[in-house]
Amino acid sequence: MTAFVQNLLQQMQSRFQTMSDSIITKIDEMGSRIDELEQSINDLRTEMGVEGSPSPSASLKQKIEPRSVDDSGKE
Repeated sequence: MTAFVQNLLQQMQSRFQTMSDSIITKIDEMGSRIDELEQSINDLRTEMGVEGSPSPSASLKQKIEPRSVDDSGKE
């Protein structure tokens, strides 16, 4: 019985390790793709001559953050 449980635990550990390695690989690939996308965006901005404008992530953050509303209900 002990050997069976040890074997089962070993198999589970092996499967979790495989899944963990797969997840880490996919995260690394995603990070590389994001870096490539960011570089492409910067290249396009340079070609358009918009080098001094805020980065795409900064403008996205501005769109996501809620605006403050005063007591009159006007923004």
